[in-house]
Amino acid sequence: MRHTIGWRVSAAAAAALVTVSGGVLALTATAATAASGCRVDYQIASQWTGGFGATIAVTNLGDPLTAWRLTWSFTAGQTVTQAWNAVVTQSGAQVTADNASYNGNLATSATVSFGFNGAWSDTSNPPPTAFALNGVACTGATTPTTAPPTTAPPPTTPPPTSGWNPPAHLVTPLDQVWQHQEQTYNNGNLYAFRNYGWDQVMANRGYVSYCVRWDSTASVTAAQRDRIHATLARQHKKWMDTLVGHNAWPYTDVPVRVVGWAVRDRNQLQWTDNSVDIYVNDIRENAPQCATGCGRFFNQNGQYPNCPGGAARHYDQSLWLTDGFGGGAGGDWGQRMGREYFMNSLDAENMTILLHEIGHTWGLDDFYDWTPTGVDNFIMRAGSSSAITEFDKWMLRDWWRHLKSRYGY
Repeated sequence: MRHTIGWRVSAAAAAALVTVSGGVLALTATAATAASGCRVDYQIASQWTGGFGATIAVTNLGDPLTAWRLTWSFTAGQTVTQAWNAVVTQSGAQVTADNASYNGNLATSATVSFGFNGAWSDTSNPPPTAFALNGVACTGATTPTTAPPTTAPPPTTPPPTSGWNPPAHLVTPLDQVWQHQEQTYNNGNLYAFRNYGWDQVMANRGYVSYCVRWDSTASVTAAQRDRIHATLARQHKKWMDTLVGHNAWPYTDVPVRVVGWAVRDRNQLQWTDNSVDIYVNDIRENAPQCATGCGRFFNQNGQYPNCPGGAARHYDQSLWLTDGFGGGAGGDWGQRMGREYFMNSLDAENMTILLHEIGHTWGLDDFYDWTPTGVDNFIMRAGSSSAITEFDKWMLRDWWRHLKSRYGY
């Protein structure tokens, strides 16, 4: 995989989704101390001999929660081997998924997603038939604790995130940024490029997959592997949450899947499960490389005829972690930064370099030689902000405004 790409490099501090069994499963609430209800969307994203990957989206239809637990039972002997964005345990057929430390709060009508890899050995891999959230089954309805109002509520206006309606003080700088990008990207042909993060998520119908390039001599435990995945997913979600409900954006969550690891020596990876594909000593740019036949950067038509695991095991981006690397780099191929920086920031609220580089994957510009009118502190202007700001959010939404017709929105 190249370090430089066709449209943006920064040096700053699948295939279609397979939906099983009717998609949405719902259960009815019994009497409780608060209004309760939920909706669960269980989807098998990929499946191979003896294994599969699944995502679960849980929508809270009742009162806000500060912690959540989802339970279900498998019916064909399936077992969970690895999970992300939740703490998953299993006893026999019964599975329990508790919130992670960073996603326990679940507001009314909010959705939280997590995923897992599993094993199966039966002749079929059916989805669970029932779920319960915090002990209460779901039907897509709620059991209220107060009587409904006797008069109709006043009409509501569209939410402020609908359409294109940036704050007045950001209109001019946003226009300046877009004009600058149109003039400078790909020799003025910004719209011809077809491998932005937008293209990847739309091709996958709502998720993004990664392969980790472990450009290091350090060893990695299974626990560290899972924390790396969780951290990447948590930081990626900070960008994706800015799009939810905005201007016909179709997804409430964009899960991150880590499908592979590339390493120089297999003994560095201290696990024996098959939850991720492992690529050993395929060296490019003096770093371990995930199979090019599985990478979207190398197969931008979305076809993966030379991927050993088939299209379901493809990766859209690489998380490239290099010993002693200063700063970061980002583009359609993924993000690169120091391995030490990433591992020392696993619990950070904002991993600034990663957030900045993810911005480039979605098309956002660098601001080394100019600053838009009236704004000067935002994460895409390296060194000026450690977190995503309102201006960063509107720059991302502006990309969606200009590209959404590409995907029929």
